[in-house]
This record gives sequence, C-alpha cells and structure tokens, in this order.
Amino acid sequence: MKIATLNKISEIGLKELKPSYEITGEIAGAAGVLVRSAAMHDMEFPRELHAIARAGAGVNNIPLDKCSEEGIVVFNTPGANANAVKELVIAGLLMSSRDLIGGNAWAKTLTEDVAKAVEKGKGMFAGVEIAGKTLGVVGLGAIGAKVANTALDLGMKVIGYDPFISIDGAWRISKNVVHATDLKQIYENCDYITIHVPLTPDTKGFINKETISQMKQGVVILNYARAGLVADEDIKAALSSGKVRRYVTDFPDGDIASYPGVIAFPHLGASTEESEENCAYMAAIQLKDYLENGNIKNSVNYPEMNSPRAPGQKRVVVLHKNIPAMLSQISGEFSKLSLNIDNMQNRSKKEYACTVLDVSCEIPESAQASLEAIDGVIRVRILD
Repeated sequence: MKIATLNKISEIGLKELKPSYEITGEIAGAAGVLVRSAAMHDMEFPRELHAIARAGAGVNNIPLDKCSEEGIVVFNTPGANANAVKELVIAGLLMSSRDLIGGNAWAKTLTEDVAKAVEKGKGMFAGVEIAGKTLGVVGLGAIGAKVANTALDLGMKVIGYDPFISIDGAWRISKNVVHATDLKQIYENCDYITIHVPLTPDTKGFINKETISQMKQGVVILNYARAGLVADEDIKAALSSGKVRRYVTDFPDGDIASYPGVIAFPHLGASTEESEENCAYMAAIQLKDYLENGNIKNSVNYPEMNSPRAPGQKRVVVLHKNIPAMLSQISGEFSKLSLNIDNMQNRSKKEYACTVLDVSCEIPESAQASLEAIDGVIRVRILD
C-alpha cells in the first residue's frame, strides 16, 4: 500500500512504515496520509484512502466532516509535542515579566564605554519576578498539565480550569493546582493566563472584550494554542488601555506582531527536533495499526478501538453511523454467509461507530458488498 506524505515527515516515523509501504508524495492511490500543516480542505480523496494521521495535535487543516462521511479515520498525536510547547510557554512567562527582548536589542547597539552605558541604562528594562504570582491555565490536557506543574516548581500559584478533563489527565496534575469551577475564578484572580484549548465554534474568540473586562488590571495573556481563540482587535484595545500588560502569542496573524505590548513568535511551539520526531513516530504507529489491524487510537472523528487479533483470524472492520439496529444487521449478514463470529467489538463516538469482527475461516468476496449495502454502513475493510 501507498502512504502519502504531504509535508516533510521525520525519518523516525517513516522507518516504522518502510519497507512494508511505499512512501510517496502523491495522494492519488494512497491508503494513508501523513501530514503536518498542509491544507487538505480542497483536496479530492481517492476511494483507496482509509486514514489520515496528523503529526501534531491540531486538525484544522483537515476536513473532518468530509472524512467522517467517507469513512476516513483521522488521527492526531496529543502529547507528542507537549514538552516543546510547555518550554516555550515558560519562556513566554519570563519574557513577558522581564524585558529580555528589549534589553537584548538595546545591548547590541552598545559599541563604546559599554560597562558605563549598561549601568546607566539597565533600569529601562527592569521587570517583575513570576515567583509568587498566580497563573491561570485554561485547558489541562497534555500541554496544560505540564505547564501547570512546571509553574508550581517555579514558585507560582496555579489555578486550572478544564470541565472536560479525563481521569488520566487528572492524574497528571499536581494536587497543588487549584481547581477552578468556572472561568470567572481564573479571570478575577490570575496575574497570567495561558490558553490550551482547541479552536472550535464554541471557543473561537473566547478571549474578547467581555472576558478581558473580568480580568485583573495588568494581566498577561499567553496564547500558544490557536490564533482564533483571541479577538485581536479586543486585545489591542486592552493593551492600549493598560488592562492587559503583555500579550504573548505564537500566531503573528495580521498586524498583531508589531503592536505595542505584543511578544510574537512564528509558530515555534512544536518546532524542536524531539517534538517532530515524537509526532512522526506516534502518527506512523497509529496509521500502521489501523491499516493492518483496524485498531483506532487518538482519532478525532471515530471511536477508540483496541481489539487483539488471534493468529490465523480474518478481520472485518465496519465503519458506520451510530444508529439503532446496526449490530443486528451486521451480524445478520454474517449469518447469511454462514460465517461464525469468534469475536466482535463495537464502539461509538457521537454520530459514528466502528464494529470489528473476527472469524477463523475464509471470507467470501461477496461479504464486503453485502455489508456495504446495509443502510448506515459507510465503509467495510477485510483484513487478512
């Protein structure tokens, strides 16, 4: 099978697919895709395409609705770049508190009697310490949890907010992180606020004029998640009035980077060798396991599926709508074909579901067509 790479993918990940798969730069005829930032919304997907693995966390560049409707499983790699982003957030905290960038730029202009000039001018770049200050962390996933724990180690007080936190996620967070029950608690008490949530219709522009008005005077806002989470015009107004002291962002869209009080970086959050290798490896492993075994881990549009295979078994993977009577219809087709089901698992995620069935005999060629004829079935794959 062919695997299309739409961006440069670390060899650490690609070697997990070689030599079993042909690596190509063309999506035509590909069974799987490895992608980082390439825009896929206007692409036509071949019928052979079964899965897209995003080497990173955000999937805004992938048309999820289209993929779901066509039975294309989309994976991401949550946590693979978490440490890289965490380190940049901590750097942002320090740079927003101490004028390191301004001081560095000024120091480079000094050419004569430098020692005297330094003693005379260093007061222009005096700042504050982050120890003892309160940091609000909105979103306590893989990145947010690391940021919260590290901030505690640096002597900060930390308040975290995440109404959707998983049990595993909760275990990652220090007991010393104060649990906020609403965002108002973050806004009213925090000197620094860092955002770590996905960009959705519900979160777009949620840092805006109204929410900023609830924050402490001179608050610092850090955004290493997505540009659309912060309303640029509202943050500019807040910077001009002094309500917001600094805005640190990894997304220099429009003219925000040049605005006074903004510290902007060119989307460097995950730009480390280690992060790119981690993401590539994780994406490749997930893609391979799905193509070969039908197992699904870290999919954003289909449910988790982890079903061990016994030697010699044939496997049927059915992607379908999450509607009544699907299991009875699917098992009914197996009965018509005189196929005994050794193992069957079913999982659902919102509107979509996956059913995996194992048998210990040969599966007739007609099985795929008969299963796909069931109303609500999206795609069927038969794996040796």
